[in-house]
Amino acid sequence: MPQNAIQVCEIFDVWGIDFIGPFPNSKGNKYILVNVDYHSKWVKAKALPTNDARVVVKFLKSLFSWFGIPKAIISDRGTHFYNDQFAKVMSKYGVTHRLSIAYHPQTSGQVEVTNQGLKRILERTVGENRASWTDKLDDALWAFRTAFKTPIDFSGKLKTRWSGPFTINEVYPYGTAKLAHADGLNFKVNCHRLKHYYGGDAPPMDLPLSD
Repeated sequence: MPQNAIQVCEIFDVWGIDFIGPFPNSKGNKYILVNVDYHSKWVKAKALPTNDARVVVKFLKSLFSWFGIPKAIISDRGTHFYNDQFAKVMSKYGVTHRLSIAYHPQTSGQVEVTNQGLKRILERTVGENRASWTDKLDDALWAFRTAFKTPIDFSGKLKTRWSGPFTINEVYPYGTAKLAHADGLNFKVNCHRLKHYYGGDAPPMDLPLSD
């Protein structure tokens, strides 16, 4: 059965997730968990001691709290992603879990390219001191984003998304708020982003987010 194309509507709607490693032990870490936003190509990565479901779930909850709840997460069929614990988190937050298909660039290509590029840059950054890769990961991420031109750009069609005023329709218990724009556009954001405009926890009211 052919794989349906994934429609990426907005920034942070669809994330790809994968592990790199194992690497030589570095401060107890052996793996890197990589997340790539399919729209902006923004990369998040974290050094981890294991590559099991527990660390994946913890990382995803942190990702959701910072960037809002996505529409979909794309992963391979590794047991660290394809398990009951992962499925429960996807169900709780209402996120669709899509499984990538080998040699199908629409589902697997973005994360694979990121993994290869990040690994090459990390190897050059570390040099001969391979045990220092945990300390050098942030530098490698910065170099990767610079080399592959992946800064988040809120210009163009995304600019209107971040221009208010908005109405806060709903505040979720896990720190995300659903905003509604006057033109009917709805999306989710981390409540921390709203404190700059309100000075406290986000209430269900109109907020003029534009400067």
